[in-house]
Amino acid sequence: MLQPSSQSYKNLTPGNRLPGRSGLWGVWTLVALTLMVVLSACNVSSAPDKRLLQYLNRDGFGNRYTGNAEEENYVTIGDTIAFVDVIRPDELSSTQKVDIDGTVLLPDLGVVHVAGYTRSDLRAYLTERYSSFYEETMLEVQIKTQGKKYFVFGEVYKEGEQVFEGDLTIFEAVMGAEPRPNSSNLGRVMLIRPDPVDPLKITVNINELFDGDSTFNVHVQERDIIFVPPTMLAQVAYLVKALIFPFTEVIREVSSAFFWGSRYGLFDSSFSSRGGTGAGGGGIF
Repeated sequence: MLQPSSQSYKNLTPGNRLPGRSGLWGVWTLVALTLMVVLSACNVSSAPDKRLLQYLNRDGFGNRYTGNAEEENYVTIGDTIAFVDVIRPDELSSTQKVDIDGTVLLPDLGVVHVAGYTRSDLRAYLTERYSSFYEETMLEVQIKTQGKKYFVFGEVYKEGEQVFEGDLTIFEAVMGAEPRPNSSNLGRVMLIRPDPVDPLKITVNINELFDGDSTFNVHVQERDIIFVPPTMLAQVAYLVKALIFPFTEVIREVSSAFFWGSRYGLFDSSFSSRGGTGAGGGGIF
């Protein structure tokens, strides 16, 4: 390869000289600085906003009031509390549904916040509050669970939020949701127990229970999510349906237009019979 002589290199103007080592070093420095600016901009844009951080869930499912209702029931939004004074049942008793702010309206006391209390805590709290009105009380408190729930999604007929009544297994939950016989994959049912720190996922083969093995018939808790996935054939069918969806929508719209046009006489008889443009002028074609 021919190399330029030193004399010819000196004759090159500053605008068309070949870059030397110092020039290349300057180019790479410029590239590195550009990358640093881009990366720093990405880091700044992806950094969580301080206002957002205060709303992020840090404990449990994200509800305001949590607990294990099957160990000791607790009051939550939507539940109903009932209490009666055994000494004077006709005078002091009430049944109230917990409002959205966690309060109920009780006789003599007015508005009282009860959400989050367990049964024993609520009894002690109401006994203390009513001691100002009665010398002696013997309250019996009952919590009627209505606001506690779990969720079932996927290939089931009864999808979505379900009332949690306690002592529930995953087999009972899935069968109660009525899995679709032709598309539900009962061998890969997923139980999800969401948590921001320690989430839990368990894959359960419901078919094993039909064989008599109840090892994975796990206990469902409040706010658990159960997902019944589709079979492989169902997934293929859904994929094909998604691919042809635009074409089916066009065909349906065209068919609908022809149906209503024929019903209201927008197309003449010659067009309908021959499948083409009619000779008469009564229609739009």
